[in-house]
Amino acid sequence: MSEVKLHVYLLAENRLFREALTRILNKRNDIRVGGASSFSAELLESIVEMKPDILLSDGSALSNSHSHFLPQLRKALPQLKVVMIGMDADCELFLHSVRQGIVGYVLKDASAAEVATAVRAVVNDEAFCPQGMLMTLFAAVAQPRLSDSMAVVKRELGLSRREQQLTRMIGEGLTNKEIATQLNLSEQTVKNHVHRMLRKVGAKDRLMIVERWREVRRSDYVSSESSL
Repeated sequence: MSEVKLHVYLLAENRLFREALTRILNKRNDIRVGGASSFSAELLESIVEMKPDILLSDGSALSNSHSHFLPQLRKALPQLKVVMIGMDADCELFLHSVRQGIVGYVLKDASAAEVATAVRAVVNDEAFCPQGMLMTLFAAVAQPRLSDSMAVVKRELGLSRREQQLTRMIGEGLTNKEIATQLNLSEQTVKNHVHRMLRKVGAKDRLMIVERWREVRRSDYVSSESSL
């Protein structure tokens, strides 16, 4: 008697990645990738028609989709489980994805066995994420005030959670290389973040980014204290 197959729809922007992951997952006895594509305007209808058990999506594909895509999809398919493949241990992307309704999160460099484990786990109503990211969830719940402050900075300066994390580390005097080592990123990735932050904040150098970040946080703190 053959095993019941878990039907997966794979959403990923990179064609080679889609084809490789589809081929690998279909070798599992209990998993079948019934559809795979990049994001398109017609995607919602296609997935609803297919009725998969799991939507397996990379972060790039979801970021290219409309903000209402996941909520609409989950409304149409209440039993659908969503697993995201993140580029790296990006806390902001991870928390945003959880709020959007994902129940599984694996990193881009995860093995095929880890992806298969995540798929099986979420179908059994178990959440799945890298062990190292559990602290992010606890911190988000335990420190709502910090989350609120980060939201204010994002609104005022446009800095993402990761960019705010980098700003704090720059303020502590860390170099790009030291930041890259601590966050397990490449030094070039950190440099790219800094360049984007300079444009967003309208700053001339790294220290001006830190000063603008501190100004907004101080202003928010004073405002919240005065309202008590």
